[in-house]
Amino acid sequence: MALKLHVPSIDSPDSAEQLKETILTTEPDADVEVSVDTKTVTINSQASEETFKQLIVAAGHTISS
Repeated sequence: MALKLHVPSIDSPDSAEQLKETILTTEPDADVEVSVDTKTVTINSQASEETFKQLIVAAGHTISS
């Protein structure tokens, strides 16, 4: 399942890398791309969309539609 989320709180390469590491800690088999320029997180994984939304929010980020 490919999932693309807009995360406006990504404001630096460091925050992008930390978010990616947080996601991969819980879902190590996920393919995760985090873009600072477009403020998006693209995830290819078998886990649910809700799982990733919860991880992103728990990491201190916000998700917008």
